[in-house]
Amino acid sequence: MNEYPAMIKLNGKIATVIGGGTIAERKVKSLLQAGANVIVISPKITKQIHDWEQSKKLTWLNKKFEPTDVNDSFLVIAATDQHDVNKNVREAVNEFQLLNIVDDPVASNFIVPSSFRQGQLTIAVSTSGASPSLAKKIKTELMEKYDETYAEYITFLQQCRSEVKQTVKDPQVRRQILKKLLDDEFIELTEAGNVIERHRRYLTLLKDKIKKGE
Repeated sequence: MNEYPAMIKLNGKIATVIGGGTIAERKVKSLLQAGANVIVISPKITKQIHDWEQSKKLTWLNKKFEPTDVNDSFLVIAATDQHDVNKNVREAVNEFQLLNIVDDPVASNFIVPSSFRQGQLTIAVSTSGASPSLAKKIKTELMEKYDETYAEYITFLQQCRSEVKQTVKDPQVRRQILKKLLDDEFIELTEAGNVIERHRRYLTLLKDKIKKGE
């Protein structure tokens, strides 16, 4: 089974999570971070989900699942430990809705990879359900390499890219500048907190490339 990797924009979309345990909590957290309008359906919920509900970050329906609960949902996650409930959820969705059954990737039409964020950087790892433990292990290793420094570094790259697009007309020169910004010296200066020197070197690079007309 070969999945097509994609980043889905959920801002303002209805995402329904069936289940209120720890697994559901993790799913809800990531959906809230993505800006989805989250609805949780479960007779019982964790304290964290309850806190989110109290602060009006989501809607909690204190009830058992019914097929009509997902009529308006863009995305549905079945996160219960009850096989019959998960089966009912699968039968309730239509072919145009996104469905993830946490313990049955084959019956799902999308899976949620193990992922983490550093600002605008998102790194996701998937084994297509073969070994979630391995995916988590690889994610942990990547988190050590791509730490919080990269959040600031990527913001810097974004600002530079915007300025270069407005300042440099030659596409080849633009590519050269943006490629040079990926050199280790710029991330090292970010790690050291020396943003003034980092910016100075960027401006020197920019002026030099424009002057030479390379």
